[in-house]
Parts: sequence; C-alpha cells; structure tokens
Amino acid sequence: MSEIIRFDSVHFTYPGDELESLCGISLSIEEGSFVAVVGHNGSGKSTLAKHMNAILVPDEGKVTVCGIDTSDQESIIDIRRNVGMVFQNPDNQIVANVVEDDVAFAPENLGVEPSEIRKRVDSALSEVGMFEYRQHAPHLLSGGQKQRIAIAGVIAMQPKVIVLDEPTAMLDPIGRREVLSTVTELCRQHGMTVVLITHHMDECIGADRMIIMTDGYITADGTPSQLFADPELMESQGLDVPETVKLMYALNKKGWNLQLDALGVDECAEEIRKAVVK
Repeated sequence: MSEIIRFDSVHFTYPGDELESLCGISLSIEEGSFVAVVGHNGSGKSTLAKHMNAILVPDEGKVTVCGIDTSDQESIIDIRRNVGMVFQNPDNQIVANVVEDDVAFAPENLGVEPSEIRKRVDSALSEVGMFEYRQHAPHLLSGGQKQRIAIAGVIAMQPKVIVLDEPTAMLDPIGRREVLSTVTELCRQHGMTVVLITHHMDECIGADRMIIMTDGYITADGTPSQLFADPELMESQGLDVPETVKLMYALNKKGWNLQLDALGVDECAEEIRKAVVK
C-alpha cells in the first residue's frame, strides 16, 4: 500500500500553553489502512487528528496529505476534499432540518453538480444504513443514527481518508456498535483509509494498526494483538485492555497458557476451548 498521510518531525503548541501538544511526531499512514490512535486525555491524539486535514498546521515540521503540504493555504480545499473529519458530538455537525439536505451540504459547498449530489447523497446514506431515514428530521434520531448521518456527510465528499475524533464518546453501547460497524465497513469494503481516535480499547480490536500517544509523543506503535498482549505496557500508559485480554491474562496467572492475541469474543472463547480439551 502507498503512503497517504505523513508527519515529519511535527511540533505544535497551542497559544498560551507552555508545553507542546505534539513533540516531534514522525508518522506515516498507508492508504486503505485502519489505524486506531489511543491515549489518555491530553495525550495529543485529537491534536494529531486535526493536523490531518489542516484544521491545525505544525509550528515546526511538515504534514503532507496525498503529497500536499498542509501549510499551503492555497491547497486547503484540496486537502479537505481528501480528508474528512467526524467529531464527538454529531449535533455540532448537523446543519439542516432534513437528513438528505444535511448530507448534501458539504458537496454543495464544494461546487458539485446537483445531479451528482443526488447520487452521492443516496449512495452515502445507503453505505451507512440510513437511506430509509433520508426524509427524517435529524434531531429526532438516536445518537448513533445522528453520528452515522455525520459520517454520510463526509462520505458524500468522496474523501480518500476519514478521520474520526472520538466519534462514540457520547453514545450508548448500541450507538457505539453502529458507528464502529459503519467505519469498519468503509475501510474493508470500500477501501477508505480510516483513522479512529478513541479511548475505548475494544474499538481498536479490528484495526490494522494501533498507536499509543502520551504527552505529545508516540510511545507505542504496532498491531492491536501485539500491544494488547503486553498488559504491563498498557498499564504503564494508563490504558486498559479489552475484557477478553483481561480474562486470558488472569487465567494465565493461574497457570494457563493462553495466547493473548485472541482479541474478539469468539476468538477468546475458541482459545479457552482449545486449552480445556487438551
């Protein structure tokens, strides 16, 4: 896979702050990959996300998106065509009183032809499983449904990358599952690059790659299986592990010999079954 986003020694400090929020970050994200970024509050993960579509630009260093330098003000529209953002609160992203009008808002502002907008809106709503709600009022929908509408609005722009900054933080478990299923399908079925900022460790299970941030630094970078298999590492970063890993880790302390990379519920159950029937 080819590189689609690159950070080269990026430093960033918010005005008025004494400490940097990003401390010389170097990072490459491959096209079509699903990357989860985790870390405690204040770790820099949301700041990292906002550098991916030029909401923020580096004080030092360089960020490139599809080969475009994000500090080039004349290329901002091109950057944001390529990288769409979804934030925590879907209510802050909904701008219309009818679902399909809200999804059409971004492509309209990009100057897309009306007939093409119609196709994009219908396609985007179908992709997130919300086509039947196209004539509904967004404020009457559940939190998970609203967030899927926000995602549809980004899809309608036809970006190459979708960056989601803690999109499930305000949702109940059902809404979280709906949103996670949607973004996973965007990557796996449609080839979109997904960057998911989250504090829910179980949302990282299906990712290709997991990045841990602490105090503006990248402190670990690997597959979820690799990082979750080291509970001491996760604990040292102030992070939890999925319940499946906790269970297997506790059993191993009792003398079992389970592989901690069986992250999903079914995989965990199969690992335990194999140990029992030996």
